[in-house]
Amino acid sequence: MIESFKPKFWEHVDSGAQVTRHMFNFRRIWSHGVIWTSMVSILPLIALALADYNVTQQSIESEILLRTSRLVSNTRRTLSFFLVERRAALDFIVQDNRFEALNSESRLNRMLTNLKESFGGFADLGIIDQNGRQNTYVGPYNLLGKDYSQQEWFQKVCDQGVYISDVFKGYRNVPHMVIAVRSMIGEGGFYILRATVAIEQFNQILAHLEITGQGDAFIVNHKGVLQTPSRSHGNVLEKMALPVPLYDPNTVVVEGDTDDGERLIIGYAYIEQSPFILMIVKQKEALMAPWYITRKELFGFLGVSLALIVVVILCMTTYLVNSIFLADQKRVMSLHHIEYANKMASVGRLAAGVAHEINNPLAIINEKAGLIKDLLSFGSEVKNKQKLIGSIDAVSASVDRCAAITHRLLNFARHVDVTIQPVNLEDIVREVLGFLGKEAEYRCIEIIVSAAEDIPKIESDRGKLQQIFLNLFNNAFAAMSDGGRLQIDITRKGETYVLVTVEDNGCGIPESDLKRIFDPFFSTKTKVGGTGLGLSITYGLVHELGGDITVSSVIEHGTKFYIKLPLVTKEKKNASHSCLIGG
Repeated sequence: MIESFKPKFWEHVDSGAQVTRHMFNFRRIWSHGVIWTSMVSILPLIALALADYNVTQQSIESEILLRTSRLVSNTRRTLSFFLVERRAALDFIVQDNRFEALNSESRLNRMLTNLKESFGGFADLGIIDQNGRQNTYVGPYNLLGKDYSQQEWFQKVCDQGVYISDVFKGYRNVPHMVIAVRSMIGEGGFYILRATVAIEQFNQILAHLEITGQGDAFIVNHKGVLQTPSRSHGNVLEKMALPVPLYDPNTVVVEGDTDDGERLIIGYAYIEQSPFILMIVKQKEALMAPWYITRKELFGFLGVSLALIVVVILCMTTYLVNSIFLADQKRVMSLHHIEYANKMASVGRLAAGVAHEINNPLAIINEKAGLIKDLLSFGSEVKNKQKLIGSIDAVSASVDRCAAITHRLLNFARHVDVTIQPVNLEDIVREVLGFLGKEAEYRCIEIIVSAAEDIPKIESDRGKLQQIFLNLFNNAFAAMSDGGRLQIDITRKGETYVLVTVEDNGCGIPESDLKRIFDPFFSTKTKVGGTGLGLSITYGLVHELGGDITVSSVIEHGTKFYIKLPLVTKEKKNASHSCLIGG
């Protein structure tokens, strides 16, 4: 499967030399193109994505901290107003009523009723003298006459004039808080108006908060003891596991971790003139969950984009380098054609010159041999006359054979230019085989030429046909061992084509190589001098003549080439006039 996706240049080995070598290292060009194009296109995209990722995450985290800070600030104001409102109500009572009036249980009870209706949260009221004894009490508990002189809150209200306690159980044995106000009477005397506030009011305020991220809102005192129940950190009057936040007059939001490694967003604020600290704790993972989903989608989109970019880069780079490779192949083939065309032109001129030079003495030899034969035939009796006449006939036969060889050389050298003319295919086949006759005789290769009787002359280029058959016959001879067989069949193919079949019983061609056999520079003989251009040029010549060539082969049984040629070849302008003997 990988092999099918390999570009043509990947396994290319340059077997040319000198001017016909390839000018480029295609694999290097491809790898550099992929690497640099990927870096230029992918790195900025990744950098931009990372920058956007960091900015977006920081923005989301900042928004979470800002919302938490606003929630804490608004809740602190609500709780502060709750305490200030109730303390102000007690201040108003002691300022507006004389001590004697407040000592009246019935009047104190009416005041408690009014406070419950107006403000809510009050559980009872009591008047405590300066000795710490509760003289008057209205409420659900039996606290009349209780002595508070040793209570911490009593000492503080005596010193400070007003006191808001943290949550404790006291004589009631239920969690509650106390707001106490001192009022002076007479010279140096005082009394204390003490009110109990139920913590359910705090619970209701905190319960109505809309907290995201599985948040938890609760109140602790300065020692870290819970003043209201917490969903995750304990019940009232239990010590919370989190550290007590440091004092700060402003609202503070920080990040922290539990012992289990859970990341938390902690917002807190100290409530003025009270022992309370408001805390709102959120789970960061829950708050960031929507961002994590978006992040996953972002990374998925980025991954798909990068994969698409890489695929496009690979495809385009492969296409461009392959185009360069094919163009360079055409350049190398053209140079190869020119080089061999010049060589063949030189060989043709040399052959023509040699043929003419040989023909002159051959003509003289033939003439003198004829003259000697005539003299012997009409002259006097000579000893061994018949033997001499036989020798003269042998000389004449050798002269005729040399003349035939020089005639073939002249014929082959004469067809370098493109000329469309009527030709006899069988004659061309036998003419080309004449060059290989001695090799066939030496190697005991049997050559069989079979031509149908209805084969007419075809209009084609004689020189190109010679090149085609010479390349195919040379390949067949190279594939066969001594004692092989080469068969050439010429048959009619319909009304417009002639089919020439060249079959040998040589070593055959592997099936994996059959689809590449006509590719330029593909050769199984590069180590023994092959250039891989013979069949490629043959393929091009056949198509230039308007025909087609196909091949079939079986390993160890032989190979068949099928050349389909038109009866009439249209002459093309700028047609190639190079000739090349196969590699």
